[in-house]
Amino acid sequence: MKNMHILQLCPRVPYPPHDGGAIAMYDVAAGLVRAGHRVTLLAINTPKHRQPADALAHLGPNLRLELVDVNTDISAIKALKNLLFSRQPYNVERFISPAVGQRLLEVLRTGQVDIVQMEGTFVAWYAEWLGRQHGADFRVPPLVLRAHNVENTIWHMLARREANPLKRVFLQTMASRLEAFERRYLRQFDAVAAITEADAERLRAMHCPEPVVFIPAGVELSRVQANPAAQPKPRTLFMIGSLDWLPNQEGVEWLLREVWPTLHAEMPDVELHIAGRNAPAHLLAPRTDNVFMHGFVESAAEFMQQYDLMLVPLLSGGGMRVKIIEGLALGKAILSTRLGAEGIAVRDGHDIVLRDSPVDWLTALRTWARGELPGRELGAEAARTAATLYDNRRVVQRFIDLYEQLLLPAPAGTPAHSPPV
Repeated sequence: MKNMHILQLCPRVPYPPHDGGAIAMYDVAAGLVRAGHRVTLLAINTPKHRQPADALAHLGPNLRLELVDVNTDISAIKALKNLLFSRQPYNVERFISPAVGQRLLEVLRTGQVDIVQMEGTFVAWYAEWLGRQHGADFRVPPLVLRAHNVENTIWHMLARREANPLKRVFLQTMASRLEAFERRYLRQFDAVAAITEADAERLRAMHCPEPVVFIPAGVELSRVQANPAAQPKPRTLFMIGSLDWLPNQEGVEWLLREVWPTLHAEMPDVELHIAGRNAPAHLLAPRTDNVFMHGFVESAAEFMQQYDLMLVPLLSGGGMRVKIIEGLALGKAILSTRLGAEGIAVRDGHDIVLRDSPVDWLTALRTWARGELPGRELGAEAARTAATLYDNRRVVQRFIDLYEQLLLPAPAGTPAHSPPV
């Protein structure tokens, strides 16, 4: 099939590729360009992730970056008004902008776009908005939703474990609104690409129309090559992830509350290093128990290679932990909850260690501290898993295959595509 023109609608500029969401969006865009396709990346330029107009110029002339400034900052007043007077999830409402919709129309009118790929729940609203543009002088191309998470699943999990009654009510309200939103907007798309097989099943359970396809996140392996000269500091543990994401906060707090006090009392020389942007104030308070908060780190790969065992104490969530893929690619031994590694083709004891309860985490960590965890063997298998299954080129090819399937000539008598309203 001829080279395609893909319009990628993103809730933020996916650059620099430091966190999982940015990596997933950036690597697909870069991979499509390297495969010879054209990409127009229309991104909401948020205050939190603001980038200049030339942020992606290094990807060459086949990628055009279109930016629309939108203030997506969380506002207590706006959140309260939303809670009282709206049925729209507040974390979606923040990304709804007439200016973005207008720019989307302009690109579609002038760009001869073959496929529109919307990156995640927070921009899914624009699919229905396109369907309301009656009389618009263009044909809406096939619409693909890339489901980075099933967002309501995350919020339902957070709500179930929340002890504070008021906060639990808020989380339950957000979860219910997100579920209603996702059930409605899933019907607007010609295909949905789930980032894990578990999420694909969740989407089908929500009556998402087919095709629902499983396309994992990949990693550009050249960006996370292991440095043979790097030697991790002995008797160190580390974790890395954005600490403004509630499931990561919850996981850190669980680790520090349920696991670390016992481990530190038994092994006071072991160090725990935590990296991630925008940690809440209570996690940044000075400590005397060998826990070190590093904040944002410029290079995740360099940080990971400074320390020994990688920890992923995730209790809530959906989607896929791209940081685990990076850890696998670097040949790190990893201890994770089963949910943390959900959707990643790893096996306990083969290329990762999977444990869930505090007691089982402590048992695994004691085994590691005694030098009885086969870290070198786990790391070698982890690197093989990453190279075999999660090379970004393989992932991009699966998107190309999906696009080509959607662009096959429709059977005679099939009406032209128009998203349902």
